[in-house]
Amino acid sequence: MPEAHIGKQRKATQEGSSLRAVGWARSLPLHSEVRAARDWARDHLKALGWTTTAPETVDAVLLTVSELVTNAHVHAHSNAQVVMTWDEQCLHISVHDASSEPPVPRDASTERLGGRGMFLVDALADEWEARSCRHGKSVIACFHAPAEAREAKGAKEATS
Repeated sequence: MPEAHIGKQRKATQEGSSLRAVGWARSLPLHSEVRAARDWARDHLKALGWTTTAPETVDAVLLTVSELVTNAHVHAHSNAQVVMTWDEQCLHISVHDASSEPPVPRDASTERLGGRGMFLVDALADEWEARSCRHGKSVIACFHAPAEAREAKGAKEATS
């Protein structure tokens, strides 16, 4: 099954309240176009209303999806399993591949193409991390809700 809807979930938190989340999943074979991942992600961002309310955040998410799927295909020589989860505070983009090697940002060079993907992810996402697991790794990028991201950026700039 190439795409799955994870659906709404409730998860108990330590305070005893619950957290609602909705998510989607898609598997992209090694030889699939990265554009398919962007188009898939854009459709779900449109469903969240972000394409009209937060186009800059949408652009950042789509570029991040492109970079992470490209890394899975090019560096891990692997299919990419993409999961997007929205928990009303953060949009999590998780891309799993078959390599256990963590992503390593390379120094930029004018003599070769590429090597800037993780620098882009670091600049665009509010947070990101790589997690090793039994059958490879997952790289997860988090994007705060568009209104929260603007408020956080304003507060950060005010203290700078």
